[in-house]
Amino acid sequence: MPTISFEEVVSNLTKLEKLLDTKAGKVLEENSNQFFLIIMGIIIYFMQCGFAFLEAGSVRSKNTTNILIKNLLDTFIAGLAFWVVGFPFGHGKGNYFIGTTYWASDGLPDTSYALWFFNFVFAATAATIVSGAVAERCEFVAYLVYSIVLTGFMYPVVVHWAWNTEGWLSKGIIYNISGQQEPVNIKYEDFAGSGVVHVLGGTAAFVGALFLGPRIGRFDENGHPHTIRGHSVPLAAMGGFILIFGFFAFNGGSQASISEAGDGAAVSLAITNTVISGSAAAFVTLLFNRMRVPIGGGRWSLLSTLNGALAGMVAICAGCNQFHPWSAFVTGLFAAISYMLWSWLNLSVFKVDDPLDAVAVHFGGGLWGVLAVPLLKKDTGLLFAWDQAAGYSIAWNLAGVLAIVAWTASICTIVFGILKYFGLLRVSEEVELKGLDIKKHNEPAYPTEAYGHGWDNQADIVKSLIKEITLSHLEESDKANTLTRQVIRSGYQKSSENPEVLHQSQESIADLVNGHSPNGKLPITGNNNSAYLNSSEQEDDTRL
Repeated sequence: MPTISFEEVVSNLTKLEKLLDTKAGKVLEENSNQFFLIIMGIIIYFMQCGFAFLEAGSVRSKNTTNILIKNLLDTFIAGLAFWVVGFPFGHGKGNYFIGTTYWASDGLPDTSYALWFFNFVFAATAATIVSGAVAERCEFVAYLVYSIVLTGFMYPVVVHWAWNTEGWLSKGIIYNISGQQEPVNIKYEDFAGSGVVHVLGGTAAFVGALFLGPRIGRFDENGHPHTIRGHSVPLAAMGGFILIFGFFAFNGGSQASISEAGDGAAVSLAITNTVISGSAAAFVTLLFNRMRVPIGGGRWSLLSTLNGALAGMVAICAGCNQFHPWSAFVTGLFAAISYMLWSWLNLSVFKVDDPLDAVAVHFGGGLWGVLAVPLLKKDTGLLFAWDQAAGYSIAWNLAGVLAIVAWTASICTIVFGILKYFGLLRVSEEVELKGLDIKKHNEPAYPTEAYGHGWDNQADIVKSLIKEITLSHLEESDKANTLTRQVIRSGYQKSSENPEVLHQSQESIADLVNGHSPNGKLPITGNNNSAYLNSSEQEDDTRL
């Protein structure tokens, strides 16, 4: 019987311990990376809430429910379309153009579901960019169609080009550069999606808004723009803050791992540069908007400053992991100029009505961001190494962003063109003027009957006002029919069942709030709530 020395036992135990440590280390590394992607993806998903608030505050109150349900459906449409075909097209194995595996996650390894989720929230973000540009006049069916196409096909194909190892933009070309001993692989560089996400979304937004045409009243007969204000600056501002918060995960999370050497530093640099670029862009936009120049409004604008900050964060996406902080500052400066320039071009030159300035923020910021990478990246950028490799790098990023624009514009032209041809793209003039919330959803965002606590005479006064205003409309209009009169005379509560009558009442109350009272009477002011009605009107409800 062979004997084993004590030294051999210790040696074998040491080898076993190392083996176990290696396996445990791999498991921990794998789990850490997946957890990192999930947490970052959840934060990025919260950007949908930011988009919803920003867009809701930037449209008129009569279209609030409509824009909110579209933002809600962005995630659900992307969830299904990206699961069935989007992820396979973008990240499946295939060729240089498109992926062809993992249909409906068939064959996808369990360890890749975190990657699926992270890429899903990116797809949803690209779709949401478009909703703001086509707000207040886009048919609901049209919205469903283009969202499916964007998240299921158009965006995933670009993802495959730029972020899949098989894609033609990701592969690049190996060049023999004079003065360098080793060949250099030069390719399209876009770390977190200035081009892949934002230029694509901005291009789609531009084409959609172009096919839809401007909102009624946005331009006069001579083509001069008129401001159509959104109904809530606080909502828009809160949405902007949420988007800024989400951009830290959007850019930092694009590292896609946290367990390898240098991952923590890369994530930290990306987030730091995001802060600097966004801050620089915000201040430049604030100052330029205060200046009385063609692209400035002469005021300290909250909303423009907010959009400028977002444009700066969009621009830094492409190079946030390989810029010096001062390069991020330069990126933000020019991102603000790009944003304001594209905003002016869209409105004054192209006559494109974009209620959210989505094209200027995402296309303007994203385009500059893609071009900034080969100029400002550490050590090898054109400002650091004036050589042939830097020139090739500029050419590749320019070719990549032009390919993204051409691909997106072509697909969107086909989709929006077909929808317009069949009359499915834009709502009728009547619906646009009266608002989409009641006609399309029967869910006004701010129903008049929901206001007031009912524990003082204010509720009775408001009720009397509503009744008087409604009757005034009916008495002055020969178009009012007998049935509608009966509904109104039976009480305002019943009138709420008739959306058209309720809408008239709501418009009249809005006039009252703005200082226009019916029959020439003065509106209620101060604490004297009975000043508007005389005593007989307060006491006698039978006439209604």
